[in-house]
Amino acid sequence: MTWLKLSFQNSNSPLMEQLIFFHDHTIFIIIMIMTTITYMMLFIMKNKFINIKISENQMIEFIWTTTPPIILIFIAMPSLHLLYLMDEIKCPILTIKIFGHQWFWSYEYSDFSNIEFESYMMNELNKENFRLIEVDNKTILPFKFNIRLLISSDDVIHSWTIPSLAIKIDAIPGRMNQINLFMNRPGIYFGQCSEICGINHSFMPIQIESINLNKFIYWIKNF
Repeated sequence: MTWLKLSFQNSNSPLMEQLIFFHDHTIFIIIMIMTTITYMMLFIMKNKFINIKISENQMIEFIWTTTPPIILIFIAMPSLHLLYLMDEIKCPILTIKIFGHQWFWSYEYSDFSNIEFESYMMNELNKENFRLIEVDNKTILPFKFNIRLLISSDDVIHSWTIPSLAIKIDAIPGRMNQINLFMNRPGIYFGQCSEICGINHSFMPIQIESINLNKFIYWIKNF
Protein backbone atom coordinates (compact mmCIF):
# COMPACT_ATOMS: atom_id res chain seq x y z
CA MET A 1 0.00 0.00 0.00
CA THR A 2 1.30 3.44 -0.96
CA TRP A 3 0.55 5.18 2.33
CA LEU A 4 2.77 2.71 4.20
CA LYS A 5 5.78 4.06 2.28
CA LEU A 6 5.33 7.55 3.76
CA SER A 7 6.72 6.56 7.15
CA PHE A 8 10.20 5.54 8.32
CA GLN A 9 11.76 2.13 7.88
CA ASN A 10 11.48 -0.23 10.84
CA SER A 11 14.20 0.79 13.29
CA ASN A 12 16.99 -1.57 14.30
CA SER A 13 18.89 0.70 16.67
CA PRO A 14 18.04 2.60 19.85
CA LEU A 15 19.02 5.86 18.16
CA MET A 16 16.59 5.33 15.28
CA GLU A 17 13.82 4.58 17.76
CA GLN A 18 14.55 7.87 19.53
CA LEU A 19 14.56 9.74 16.21
CA ILE A 20 11.14 8.32 15.35
CA PHE A 21 9.82 9.33 18.79
CA PHE A 22 11.22 12.83 18.30
CA HIS A 23 9.58 13.04 14.87
CA ASP A 24 6.20 12.04 16.31
CA HIS A 25 6.66 14.48 19.21
CA THR A 26 7.40 17.36 16.81
CA ILE A 27 4.54 16.47 14.46
CA PHE A 28 2.13 16.45 17.42
CA ILE A 29 3.24 19.98 18.38
CA ILE A 30 2.87 21.19 14.77
CA ILE A 31 -0.64 19.72 14.53
CA MET A 32 -1.64 21.47 17.77
CA ILE A 33 -0.30 24.81 16.45
CA MET A 34 -2.10 24.43 13.12
CA THR A 35 -5.35 23.49 14.88
CA THR A 36 -5.14 26.52 17.16
CA ILE A 37 -4.35 28.92 14.31
CA THR A 38 -7.16 27.50 12.16
CA TYR A 39 -9.64 27.91 15.01
CA MET A 40 -8.53 31.52 15.61
CA MET A 41 -8.83 32.38 11.91
CA LEU A 42 -12.35 30.93 11.70
CA PHE A 43 -13.32 32.71 14.92
CA ILE A 44 -12.05 36.07 13.61
CA MET A 45 -13.87 35.67 10.28
CA LYS A 46 -17.18 34.77 11.91
CA ASN A 47 -17.34 37.14 14.84
CA LYS A 48 -19.41 40.35 14.81
CA PHE A 49 -16.52 42.72 15.62
CA ILE A 50 -18.24 43.73 18.83
CA ASN A 51 -14.86 44.50 20.47
CA ILE A 52 -13.40 46.41 17.55
CA LYS A 53 -12.52 49.45 19.70
CA ILE A 54 -10.43 47.49 22.21
CA SER A 55 -6.82 48.48 21.51
CA GLU A 56 -4.96 46.28 24.01
CA ASN A 57 -5.26 43.22 26.22
CA GLN A 58 -2.25 42.54 28.39
CA MET A 59 -3.19 38.94 29.17
CA ILE A 60 -3.49 37.97 25.50
CA GLU A 61 -0.24 39.77 24.67
CA PHE A 62 1.52 37.95 27.51
CA ILE A 63 0.21 34.58 26.30
CA TRP A 64 1.20 35.00 22.66
CA THR A 65 4.63 36.33 23.69
CA THR A 66 5.53 33.52 26.10
CA THR A 67 3.94 30.54 24.33
CA PRO A 68 6.30 30.36 21.26
CA PRO A 69 9.51 30.22 23.37
CA ILE A 70 7.99 27.50 25.54
CA ILE A 71 7.09 25.48 22.44
CA LEU A 72 10.64 25.92 21.09
CA ILE A 73 12.07 24.66 24.39
CA PHE A 74 9.93 21.51 24.17
CA ILE A 75 11.34 20.91 20.66
CA ALA A 76 14.96 21.92 21.35
CA MET A 77 15.60 19.86 24.48
CA PRO A 78 15.03 16.38 22.98
CA SER A 79 16.74 17.53 19.79
CA LEU A 80 19.94 18.50 21.63
CA HIS A 81 19.79 15.27 23.60
CA LEU A 82 19.72 13.26 20.36
CA LEU A 83 22.57 15.26 18.86
CA TYR A 84 24.80 14.36 21.81
CA LEU A 85 23.75 10.70 21.62
CA MET A 86 24.68 10.55 17.94
CA ASP A 87 28.24 11.68 18.67
CA GLU A 88 28.76 9.46 21.68
CA ILE A 89 30.86 6.28 21.30
CA LYS A 90 30.86 3.93 24.30
CA CYS A 91 33.58 1.27 24.57
CA PRO A 92 33.38 -0.24 21.06
CA ILE A 93 34.35 -3.91 20.79
CA LEU A 94 35.11 -3.57 17.08
CA THR A 95 36.38 -0.93 14.66
CA ILE A 96 35.53 -0.97 10.96
CA LYS A 97 37.23 1.29 8.42
CA ILE A 98 35.08 2.15 5.42
CA PHE A 99 36.40 3.85 2.29
CA GLY A 100 34.27 5.22 -0.54
CA HIS A 101 35.43 4.88 -4.13
CA GLN A 102 33.93 5.63 -7.51
CA TRP A 103 31.76 3.58 -7.38
CA PHE A 104 32.07 0.92 -4.69
CA TRP A 105 32.88 0.58 -0.98
CA SER A 106 35.85 -1.09 0.67
CA TYR A 107 35.85 -2.40 4.26
CA GLU A 108 38.68 -3.14 6.65
CA TYR A 109 38.29 -4.84 10.03
CA SER A 110 41.02 -2.97 11.89
CA ASP A 111 41.15 -5.36 14.85
CA PHE A 112 42.12 -8.26 12.57
CA SER A 113 45.17 -8.34 10.32
CA ASN A 114 43.84 -9.98 7.18
CA ILE A 115 40.15 -9.07 6.88
CA GLU A 116 39.44 -6.50 4.21
CA PHE A 117 37.33 -6.65 1.08
CA GLU A 118 35.58 -4.59 -1.55
CA SER A 119 31.82 -4.47 -2.00
CA TYR A 120 30.24 -4.02 -5.43
CA MET A 121 26.64 -4.00 -6.54
CA MET A 122 25.49 -7.34 -7.95
CA ASN A 123 24.46 -7.26 -11.61
CA GLU A 124 22.70 -10.63 -11.71
CA LEU A 125 18.94 -10.31 -11.94
CA ASN A 126 17.03 -13.14 -10.27
CA LYS A 127 14.19 -13.59 -7.82
CA GLU A 128 16.52 -13.97 -4.83
CA ASN A 129 18.26 -10.59 -5.14
CA PHE A 130 16.94 -7.11 -4.51
CA ARG A 131 17.52 -4.95 -7.56
CA LEU A 132 20.22 -2.24 -7.22
CA ILE A 133 20.78 -2.77 -3.47
CA GLU A 134 22.29 -6.28 -3.32
CA VAL A 135 26.09 -6.54 -3.01
CA ASP A 136 28.58 -9.32 -3.65
CA ASN A 137 30.31 -9.01 -0.24
CA LYS A 138 28.10 -8.22 2.74
CA THR A 139 29.44 -6.47 5.82
CA ILE A 140 29.07 -9.00 8.65
CA LEU A 141 28.67 -7.49 12.13
CA PRO A 142 27.46 -8.73 15.54
CA PHE A 143 24.35 -7.25 17.13
CA LYS A 144 23.93 -6.03 20.72
CA PHE A 145 27.43 -4.54 20.70
CA ASN A 146 28.84 -1.06 20.16
CA ILE A 147 30.84 -0.84 16.94
CA ARG A 148 32.92 2.13 15.83
CA LEU A 149 32.85 3.05 12.14
CA LEU A 150 35.68 5.11 10.64
CA ILE A 151 34.67 6.49 7.26
CA SER A 152 36.70 8.26 4.58
CA SER A 153 37.02 8.47 0.80
CA ASP A 154 39.73 7.93 -1.79
CA ASP A 155 38.39 10.26 -4.48
CA VAL A 156 35.25 12.40 -4.10
CA ILE A 157 32.73 12.98 -1.32
CA HIS A 158 30.41 10.02 -0.67
CA SER A 159 27.86 9.42 2.09
CA TRP A 160 27.50 6.10 3.90
CA THR A 161 23.81 5.83 4.77
CA ILE A 162 21.59 3.16 6.33
CA PRO A 163 18.16 4.60 7.25
CA SER A 164 17.01 1.78 9.57
CA LEU A 165 20.13 2.29 11.73
CA ALA A 166 19.92 6.11 11.77
CA ILE A 167 23.33 6.39 10.13
CA LYS A 168 24.25 9.00 7.54
CA ILE A 169 27.86 10.15 7.56
CA ASP A 170 29.93 11.74 4.82
CA ALA A 171 33.04 10.07 3.44
CA ILE A 172 35.40 12.99 2.73
CA PRO A 173 38.85 12.65 1.09
CA GLY A 174 41.65 13.36 3.55
CA ARG A 175 39.36 13.24 6.58
CA MET A 176 38.32 10.36 8.83
CA ASN A 177 34.82 10.65 10.31
CA GLN A 178 33.57 8.32 13.01
CA ILE A 179 30.18 7.18 14.25
CA ASN A 180 28.81 4.57 16.62
CA LEU A 181 26.76 1.61 15.39
CA PHE A 182 24.51 -0.53 17.57
CA MET A 183 21.99 -3.08 16.27
CA ASN A 184 19.13 -4.53 18.29
CA ARG A 185 18.48 -7.77 16.45
CA PRO A 186 19.74 -10.01 13.62
CA GLY A 187 18.80 -9.27 10.04
CA ILE A 188 19.95 -7.79 6.73
CA TYR A 189 19.88 -4.02 6.34
CA PHE A 190 20.33 -1.96 3.21
CA GLY A 191 21.53 1.51 2.38
CA GLN A 192 23.00 3.54 -0.46
CA CYS A 193 25.40 6.38 -1.06
CA SER A 194 23.35 9.55 -0.51
CA GLU A 195 25.82 12.11 -1.85
CA ILE A 196 25.94 12.69 -5.61
CA CYS A 197 29.41 11.41 -6.49
CA GLY A 198 29.40 10.92 -10.25
CA ILE A 199 27.75 9.08 -13.08
CA ASN A 200 27.31 5.80 -11.17
CA HIS A 201 26.25 7.37 -7.88
CA SER A 202 23.07 5.30 -7.76
CA PHE A 203 25.04 2.04 -8.03
CA MET A 204 26.79 2.16 -4.63
CA PRO A 205 24.59 0.04 -2.35
CA ILE A 206 25.40 -0.90 1.24
CA GLN A 207 24.39 -4.21 2.79
CA ILE A 208 24.93 -5.22 6.42
CA GLU A 209 24.17 -8.61 7.87
CA SER A 210 23.68 -8.65 11.64
CA ILE A 211 24.43 -11.98 13.35
CA ASN A 212 25.10 -13.16 16.90
CA LEU A 213 28.58 -13.09 18.39
CA ASN A 214 29.29 -16.84 18.09
CA LYS A 215 28.50 -16.85 14.38
CA PHE A 216 30.55 -13.69 13.92
CA ILE A 217 33.60 -15.32 15.54
CA TYR A 218 33.11 -18.37 13.31
CA TRP A 219 32.95 -16.08 10.25
CA ILE A 220 36.16 -14.32 11.34
CA LYS A 221 38.00 -17.62 11.74
CA ASN A 222 36.90 -18.88 8.32
CA PHE A 223 37.31 -15.66 6.32
